[in-house]
Amino acid sequence: MAVAIADQSADPRQGQSHSRPASTRLTSVQRALLALVALELVVLYAPTVAWLFDRWTMSVWHNAHGMLIPFAVAYFAWQELRPMAHLEIRPSPWGFAFLLAALGLHVLDAGMHTQILSAASIVVALPGLSLLFLGAARTKAIAFPLAFMVFMLPLPLVVTERLHLLLREIATVATTTIIPWLGISVYAEGTALHLREGVLVIGDACSGFSTLYASCAVAALVAYSCDRPAGRIAALLGAVPIAVLSNIIRIVLLVLAVRFLGIGSLDTWIHPGSGILTFVIALPVILWLGRQSPAEASR
Repeated sequence: MAVAIADQSADPRQGQSHSRPASTRLTSVQRALLALVALELVVLYAPTVAWLFDRWTMSVWHNAHGMLIPFAVAYFAWQELRPMAHLEIRPSPWGFAFLLAALGLHVLDAGMHTQILSAASIVVALPGLSLLFLGAARTKAIAFPLAFMVFMLPLPLVVTERLHLLLREIATVATTTIIPWLGISVYAEGTALHLREGVLVIGDACSGFSTLYASCAVAALVAYSCDRPAGRIAALLGAVPIAVLSNIIRIVLLVLAVRFLGIGSLDTWIHPGSGILTFVIALPVILWLGRQSPAEASR
């Protein structure tokens, strides 16, 4: 009996489970499957990605911010996954539900030829791929970055038309209220501002929609990163009015340019430069609203 006890103490592995340590990395088979799936998705979604790129680069007044969204998602997903490197990878079959839904959207779009449904299916497919190859725990950790991909999508025309018109009307009313206080006579007809020097038409490009969409995306990102509940709420609630106000400031400045430099100033760098100004005004304010607390910033 004493010998048996001595032998057991000499080999600490006796009496312990012989189960293998949990795998924290993808196996060679999983890597091969991942590469195959990636190749298939590249072929499947190449036309959709080309369409998205075309929409992103069409004009800074449309969806230019969408080009930055995948890079932001990749960075924040990497930040969330770094501390979880030790966790076991347990693929979840629920990923197939997301993939089937994504493929359904893609097939539906193939018949409708809208491209927007196919683009939306990319957003739906990503959590499915994450569940299959990274597991439920990691997918939960990167749920927000994956959901943030929705901001890369151009909004449907039926939505943007109404938004453009509403924003143009708001800008017209606000400008015709402010300009007389600056000693300038103005008369509004629809969304056209009649000045002594000429007519300034507030078109879709001047509606401020691009600033509004980008501001909402930045506000969501700020709220996700902010450690203060008050900062999160302020960023989310302030995004829309800040974007609208920045565009009103832009149009007022354009009216002043027309008044003092002539109607021809709209054909110079002043017009596109004023559009960039809306981003310069709105985005820093939103970032300031969601700033870190002093204790967090000092770390």
